[in-house]
Amino acid sequence: MKSFFLGVIATLAVLLIGVLGYLCLGLAEVRADLPPSQLEVLLMKRAVHASVRRQAPEVPNPIPPTDENLIAGAKVYLDGCAGCHGTPGKPFGGKGPVLFPPIPELPVVGTGLSESQIFYVAKHGIRRSGMFADADPKDDESLWKAAAFLKRMNSLSPAAQAGVAKLMQGQH
Repeated sequence: MKSFFLGVIATLAVLLIGVLGYLCLGLAEVRADLPPSQLEVLLMKRAVHASVRRQAPEVPNPIPPTDENLIAGAKVYLDGCAGCHGTPGKPFGGKGPVLFPPIPELPVVGTGLSESQIFYVAKHGIRRSGMFADADPKDDESLWKAAAFLKRMNSLSPAAQAGVAKLMQGQH
């Protein structure tokens, strides 16, 4: 039994040394003009989502999801997020595979994050990605409104849809 455990420990040590060697010797591809490997995409996506789930406090959104607040959240999204994440009903204007992890086209794919997780990502950003931090504490209300809009952007009431459409017309 002792030999088995020593074998497991030795195997883990060799794997760890191999991974560290791969990374420290510069064998990992880091060029931005090449798409990331499927393994890299899978690992990064899981790491980001696991970190957000772990770090973001699960608190209810203090802003009620009224049509007025959702339209205000849409304005925040259109002004600050749509340039990378896409505009509802329009072809994707994101940066594609240039940024890593890839930018989610939120009007198409939506989000599996909770409102508090959306708020957390918008406030703190995602390190080593195109998602910058918007940590101005005076702007928390706007970020909560944007989180409410993002969570519901594909299931808005007709009144909220009309308000968002009006906002989008004003951007032309």
